[in-house]
Amino acid sequence: MITSKIISNGILRALTTVLAVGAVLYFLYEIQTVIVYLCISLILCLIANPLVMFLKNKLKFSNSLAATTAIVLFIGLMIGFILLFVPLIISQANNLSLLDTNHLQKQFIETEESLEAYFNIKHVDLNKMLNASKVTSMLDFNYFTSFINSIMNFMADMGMGLVSVFFITFFFIKDQEAFKTSARRILPDTNEDKILNSIAKINHLLTRYFIGLLLQLTVVFILYLIVLIIFGNQNAFVIAFLCAILNIIPYIGPIIGTILAALLTMISLIGKDFQSEILPTTIYVVIGFLLVQAIDNNISQPIISSKSVNSHPLEIFLITLISGITFGIVGMIIAIPVYTMLKVILKEFFPDNKIVSVLTERI
Repeated sequence: MITSKIISNGILRALTTVLAVGAVLYFLYEIQTVIVYLCISLILCLIANPLVMFLKNKLKFSNSLAATTAIVLFIGLMIGFILLFVPLIISQANNLSLLDTNHLQKQFIETEESLEAYFNIKHVDLNKMLNASKVTSMLDFNYFTSFINSIMNFMADMGMGLVSVFFITFFFIKDQEAFKTSARRILPDTNEDKILNSIAKINHLLTRYFIGLLLQLTVVFILYLIVLIIFGNQNAFVIAFLCAILNIIPYIGPIIGTILAALLTMISLIGKDFQSEILPTTIYVVIGFLLVQAIDNNISQPIISSKSVNSHPLEIFLITLISGITFGIVGMIIAIPVYTMLKVILKEFFPDNKIVSVLTERI
């Protein structure tokens, strides 16, 4: 017989559970920055694993020395990445004459006139449009100070984030075995082997995936570089590198990279004839980038991604598409790693399930 005491106890337990779950979710929300640092550090650790194993097994490095070498390499790559953009920034600043407003206005007028002459459109007086829309009256120059402050805060947060990520990554790399030993003590005895096997397989597959991703980006970078060099872009190396990095975002990243390459190509040609030089060169660059993306989407990306995580190319495409529709760009980026982790876990804990056995037969 159900009494009021039983009902009240049930309600109390349910309320306690909801509050506990809410408190945990709120706590995770508050420390989301730390979670991001941990995820980035874990990815860096997976990428560094092959190098660390080589240093430890072949060169007999200690754990600390191997971890330090990996961190120094990451820092060197980051510094090199930043320095790559210095020539691009200087070049584009010179092209736009950012410190010479009169010259910039003259170039803008020349470009506008070239566009009007080429497309035979009616002249549009921008000054009248601005005055009619009263845009200038809505401008608040106090935002300039706020903008500078936000940049300074961003730089400070970025510096703190980099220090935190490298610090965490160092210990992830150095104390991997110690973490595994601790995990064995904490895990329940009944599922210990399954969990440890899952972790080992996930570590192996995700290491292969991130190395495969780096290989794919390298292929795209080389092809982009060839296209830009053929058409005489002054900053071919930097632009190709930046557009290749954007390919980390499936499907959308290449589109952004193509638009960026087209804009930077047009900017680098400012002052030349629009009809005979700027427009044709930009069109050729866009066509070249589209051809590279066709090669990447249909050959290199499916092969490298599917081989690295032992999944069918169609499977990879559908999972990425569904994740993008559901969770946006972030979902597209993390789709393959998360899906791979789920497949490994399902195979370890539910190997006899027919659906699981079909999905995980290649793992």
